[in-house]
Amino acid sequence: MTFARINGVLLHHRLVGPPDAPVLVFANSLGTDLRIWDAVMAQLAGRYRMLAYDKRGHGLSDAPSGDYSLPDHVADLTGLLDHLGIGDVAICGVSIGGLIAQGMALQQPERISRLILCDTASRFGDAALWNSRIAAIAQGGMGAIADGVMERWFSPDFMMQQPDALAGWRNLFLRSDAAGYASTCATLRDADLTAELGRIACPTLVLAGSADKSTPVELVRSLATAIPGARFAIIAGAGHIPSIEQPDTLAGLIADFLKEPAHG
Repeated sequence: MTFARINGVLLHHRLVGPPDAPVLVFANSLGTDLRIWDAVMAQLAGRYRMLAYDKRGHGLSDAPSGDYSLPDHVADLTGLLDHLGIGDVAICGVSIGGLIAQGMALQQPERISRLILCDTASRFGDAALWNSRIAAIAQGGMGAIADGVMERWFSPDFMMQQPDALAGWRNLFLRSDAAGYASTCATLRDADLTAELGRIACPTLVLAGSADKSTPVELVRSLATAIPGARFAIIAGAGHIPSIEQPDTLAGLIADFLKEPAHG
């Protein structure tokens, strides 16, 4: 396990792969940690220098008090890259990780070579939705929302056919830091990049799970439509976190996209 203190926040991260290979960063979703990328990273081993990290409030990273903003998350990732001596990168982000990736591409376009945006959006719901979720956690902890979250994360087929895996991911969610989760809900409540998407200039691949109930296909498609030149593809049968349900398919899509000459 590797840690670095960035902007006063301890960030847990994992950096693997050949030092001279192109760098691929993975940014995880709300209520998860870097382990959601394990199977994808195993498929891509040896081809890229890969960085996965627990954003603030998640996994083994610190969960500072107070609401987190999207600029907080972007500054954390920027600081981590600087700490590791990494320059330009491709970023693969899912859900809020995709929002962080969009923020990086808008704030530091010279640093981002490619984007892979999985099951994400430029804006997630409205303030009432997130304030309600924050209140539910304050009253009943992570268990108060766990079942509903699992239904939004995973496809019905996954939930029916892989009950033990479902139970394990539910355990991960239940053991998440409730305060850090709520503080990150505030990020999703307050962030809206919709008006800025036209400024994203790097090659972008946008992916949607066909069974995603959290960011439905048409919402993700609208993101792709708003980003100039972005490609859009659907992962059939996948829910909100394709790196868990269909890591081989996701790894193949990533590899094909990054294989093109523009990535180097």
